[in-house]
This record gives sequence, structure tokens and C-alpha cells, in this order.
Amino acid sequence: MSLKDQITEDMKTAMRAKDAARLLTIRGLLAALKQKEVDERIVLDDAAVIAIVDKLIKQRKDSITQFAAANRTDLVDKETAELAVLEGYLPQRLSADEVAAEVGKIVAELGATGPGDMGKVMGAVKTRLAGKADMGLVSAAVKQALSK
Repeated sequence: MSLKDQITEDMKTAMRAKDAARLLTIRGLLAALKQKEVDERIVLDDAAVIAIVDKLIKQRKDSITQFAAANRTDLVDKETAELAVLEGYLPQRLSADEVAAEVGKIVAELGATGPGDMGKVMGAVKTRLAGKADMGLVSAAVKQALSK
């Protein structure tokens, strides 16, 4: 079963359970997936679905930061609940040590030496670690590896 099919099944389950908060989040995710398919006239594979889920998670994290700064705990709670639902669709993430090890391998493969090679390294890292690691953590690991 593809990830998109799993999301659709989860929506049906949330409908039957009358779980309004979960249902709203899943419908928003399905709408984002459908929008991408319509805009680009493609059928999304699991990697593309994970990329969209990652994007939505980043949006939720940014919203949580903004709402917390404005002392809007009601909205922070709502966004946190949505974040938890969305994170359920991501594969197991790599730890910081695993990310650093992968980045080290890629830097060695490319022969990158300094901060000027950041773009080249990030391009390779994104293709290899897409959906497997938090890109903020990856970017920090690349900066660290290139500053040595």
C-alpha cells in the first residue's frame, strides 16, 4: 500500500471515529497532495508525498514558534496536535550522529574542502537523505563538516 493510500485509509478511520482534529489535518494533507498532482499533472510517489509532509511539518513548526511568541497557547496546542499527526507519516528519522556520518561520506566522495562547496554538498545530501533526516540538522552537519 502506498503512503497516499495509507493517508486516505486513515482519513476514513478518522471519519468513522469522529476524530475531528485528526480528520481536519489529514484532509489538509490530502488537499496539498491533490494540489501538487493537479498543478504538475503527475501522480505522486512515496518520496514526493514525504516531501510534502516535510513541508507541512516545517510550516507547523514555524507557526508554533510564532504563536508561542504571541502567547497564543490555544493555537500552539492546535498546531502541535496537527504536527503529531503529520509526523506519523514520515519514515524513521536518522539521528544526529547518523546524519553527521552520512554527510562525512558525501563530503569525502565529492572532495569538498570548504564553505564554497556547500551548494554542491547540499545538492548531493538532499537527494540521498530526502525524507530520512531533518534538513535543518543536515545543513548544520554540512556546515560543520566543511569548516574542518
